Amino acid sequence: MVDGVITGGEICRVSPAMISSYFEYMTTEYAKYSTGHGMLLIQLSGPNRGEVWTADAARGMLRRAGLPGRIKPHAFRHSFTSAILDASGNDPYVAKEAGNWASVQTVDEVHGHPDQHSPEFVQALRTVWGEEE
Repeated sequence: MVDGVITGGEICRVSPAMISSYFEYMTTEYAKYSTGHGMLLIQLSGPNRGEVWTADAARGMLRRAGLPGRIKPHAFRHSFTSAILDASGNDPYVAKEAGNWASVQTVDEVHGHPDQHSPEFVQALRTVWGEEE
């Protein structure tokens, strides 16, 4: 935290198993709310029930998780990209794809088209997820 603002943290790209579990949960438990727009991160209560999450909704969830100060969710993306760069031997193409950045140039400017099935890409994600073999 810097001057009362959370400027970093760790959010990992989720594994396929996590996506599958979340998808199954949302499409069985909340099927009537997750239809129409195709998004799964939706408001589950309140006047905006069923609507897609906003940045404010993400901030609210992080506050309820007990994080103090002002929260900048975008800062988590920067921390994640740095972790991917470290895990991939500073490969900006891996970082671009894993972080869904617009371009490799953006990765280079902010932090310093990989084959998503390459051993390097898969290993970098496993390292960041803590699933090293």
